[in-house]
Amino acid sequence: MTAEAAMHATGRRKTSVAAVRMAAGTGSFTVNGRPVEDYFPQEDLRLVIRQPLVLTGSEGKYDIAAVVRGGGLVGQAGALRHGLARALSQTGDEARHALKGAGLLTRDQRMKERKKYGRPGARKRFQFSKR
Repeated sequence: MTAEAAMHATGRRKTSVAAVRMAAGTGSFTVNGRPVEDYFPQEDLRLVIRQPLVLTGSEGKYDIAAVVRGGGLVGQAGALRHGLARALSQTGDEARHALKGAGLLTRDQRMKERKKYGRPGARKRFQFSKR
């Protein structure tokens, strides 16, 4: 891999999608054109996002620009973590092995179940009346 090559990856969780672009650099991190500290004000969400970087020891080595759409902040943070892990897995086999062992390359497929017709909710039934 050459130094000027950028890695692109897509991460998903619930209804959120994150498109991640990662290139060698000084460690700047922007989400939708804003610094990650502004976009995700909660520290716990920023810890979730930085998990792949900490695990592979690549904090401060890459400039990361992400575009996140859909869902809420927690889903977007999960999608961003998945996208970062997929982008970091392109850097080498040892990084991929560490990320896969930690379960960061697996998409969290849990989504809200759709409401069915004839029911008040996804699984709820109307009250049963024997007489």
